[in-house]
Amino acid sequence: MTDHLNDLPSDMDLRELLRFSNSDGRIWLAGQRMLLMHVNALQALRNEIIHTLGLAQARKLLMRAGHSAGTRDGLLARQVRSQMGTYEAYAVGPQLHMLEGAVQVKPVAFDYKPHADPLQSHFHAIFNWHHSWEAEAHRADHGLQHESACWSLLGYACGYSSAFFQQPVLFKETQCEACGKSHCQIEGRFLHEWESGDADMAVKKKPTAGLLWVGGAAAFQARSAHEQYMELAKTPLTGRSPAFVQAFELLRQAAPTQVSVLLTGETGVGKEQFARALHALSKRSERPFVAINCAALPADLIESELFGVEKGAYTGALATRMGRFERADGGTLFLDELGELPLPAQAKLLRVLQQGEIERLGGTQARKIDVRIVAATNVDLTEAAQAGRFRQDLLYRLNVYPIEIPPLRERLDDIALLAKYFLEHYGRLHNKRIVGFEDAAMQALHNHPWPGNVRELGNAVERAVILAPIGQLNIPMSSLFPAMAAPLVDRISASGQLQSAATRPRSANGEHSAQAPAPSPSAQVLQLLQQHGLSMDELEHQLLQEAMARSQGNQAAAARLLKMSRPKFTYRLGRLEDKNT
Repeated sequence: MTDHLNDLPSDMDLRELLRFSNSDGRIWLAGQRMLLMHVNALQALRNEIIHTLGLAQARKLLMRAGHSAGTRDGLLARQVRSQMGTYEAYAVGPQLHMLEGAVQVKPVAFDYKPHADPLQSHFHAIFNWHHSWEAEAHRADHGLQHESACWSLLGYACGYSSAFFQQPVLFKETQCEACGKSHCQIEGRFLHEWESGDADMAVKKKPTAGLLWVGGAAAFQARSAHEQYMELAKTPLTGRSPAFVQAFELLRQAAPTQVSVLLTGETGVGKEQFARALHALSKRSERPFVAINCAALPADLIESELFGVEKGAYTGALATRMGRFERADGGTLFLDELGELPLPAQAKLLRVLQQGEIERLGGTQARKIDVRIVAATNVDLTEAAQAGRFRQDLLYRLNVYPIEIPPLRERLDDIALLAKYFLEHYGRLHNKRIVGFEDAAMQALHNHPWPGNVRELGNAVERAVILAPIGQLNIPMSSLFPAMAAPLVDRISASGQLQSAATRPRSANGEHSAQAPAPSPSAQVLQLLQQHGLSMDELEHQLLQEAMARSQGNQAAAARLLKMSRPKFTYRLGRLEDKNT
C-alpha cells in the first residue's frame, strides 16, 4: 500500500503542458486540443441524451465518452512522468481531472503489484471525489437518486487506468453525491480481480447494437456508403473527401470495362496507386499488373523494354526477351510519365491500342496480346501535342477516359486517414509502436500546403517515426515540421492564474521560455495576502506561531528560523499576543 496518499505530487509539470493560444483561439494539453465549456452547456447536453435515449443507454454512451478521454490521458501519463514511480505517474489522471475542473480527487488507497503474467498482477485503488460536476448536475435536474450518476467521470477512470496499466481496469462508484452522500467514492481493480458479475459492467469499446435507429433515406445512404467502403477496401486507396470520392467513382465505373484510362494530376498525388486500384476492381485482377516509368529508361532501351527483343537484334542481344506488354498479357500495363515516351515508341504504342499487336525489336512476327493500358502523366499532353512532342492521334486514343486525381490540398478530409495509414505502415517497418499524432501536429498537417502531395506526406510521417524516441506514443508537431515556430501561448501559473505569453522572457534563440519566471519572494508574500485576505499583523502572527510549532516551543530556535534575535522575537510575539487579548 502506498504511503502518504494525501500528498499528490506537484502538478507544475502538467500546468506546463496546458497552453492557451490566444492567436488562434485554441487550448492545448500536451498537443491535444482541449475545450473550455460552460457546465450548464454540458448539463443541457447530458439531459438531452437522457431524455432521447433513456437512463440506461445514456449511461453507456456517457461512460464510453469518458472512457475515450481517459484512454488518451492514460497514454500521456506514462510519457509525462516516465522517470517517476508508479503512483506518481498514475496521479497524472486524477490531477488532470482537477485541473480540468471536473472533480476534486483525494486518494484513499493505492496498491499495485505487477507480475509477468497479467492475470497474476494486482491493482486496487480507492478515491474520494468532491464537487463532482456530474453528480451536482444530475441531482439538480433529477432530484435525489438511488443510483450513482458520475457516468462520464467513471468511464474516464476506467479508460485512464486501462491505458496506463495496459490491461483492463474496472472502477465502480460505491457512493455518490447525487444519492445524498457528502462525497462520491470510486473503487477500482483489474478486471480479472472482480467477480464475474461485476466484470460484466466493464465499458464496451464498441457502441451497443441498436443504440440509434436510422431509417428511410438515411439508411439507404448508409448502405451505399458501406458498399463504397467494401469496394475501396479491395484497393490500396484511402480517402473520403468529395474530391477523392469523385475521382474514385470515375475509376469504379471504368473498372469493369476494357477502356484505356489516362490518369492526370500533379506529381506525388498517387497515380500508380489509382492504377493499381483500377486493376484490383477489374476482371483482370487475378492477372499481372506491370508498371514501367517511361522517364526512368534511356531512349534507346524503351522499345526493347516495352515490346521485347529478338536474339541478335543488336549487339549484346544474346537471347530473346519478352517485353513488358507480353509480361502483362491478360492483365494491366501501367505507363507512368507517358509524356516522356519518345515519338518512335509512341507510334508502336498506338498500333498496340488500335490492333492489339506488338512486334519485338528485331522481329517480323506480329504477336497478339490482351493488355489494358493505364497511362499517367503530370504533363499537359494537349500542349505537348501542339509543340510536336507528343502524337495527336495517340492523345485522341488515350484521352477517351481521362481521370484527374486531385492534389492533397483539395483532399483535406483525407489527410488524417492518410497520415494514420503511413504511421501504421512505417511504424511496422521501423519497429516503432506509436499510437497517433498530437492534436497540434494533426492541425499542422491540415494547414500545410503539400506541394509534394501524398508522397510528401508519407515522407514527413516516415521522418517523424524515425525521429520518435522509444516509448513516445504520439507524434509531436516538431517532428513533422522541425522548422515551424511554436505558437505564442499563455499558461497556467502555480497560483492558478492565466499568465500571458507576452510577460514571459525569451530564450537565447528568441523563443519564449517553456517555464514562466518564478515570482520574487516579495511578490509571493503579496500574492499570499491577497489570496487569503490577511493583514500584515495576521501574517506576522501566523509566521511566529509556525516557527514556534516547528521548534517545539523553543523561542531561541524559532528566532533562528526567522533569522531574528531572540529578544526581538520575544518582543514581537508578546506584542501580538497583547493585541489579541
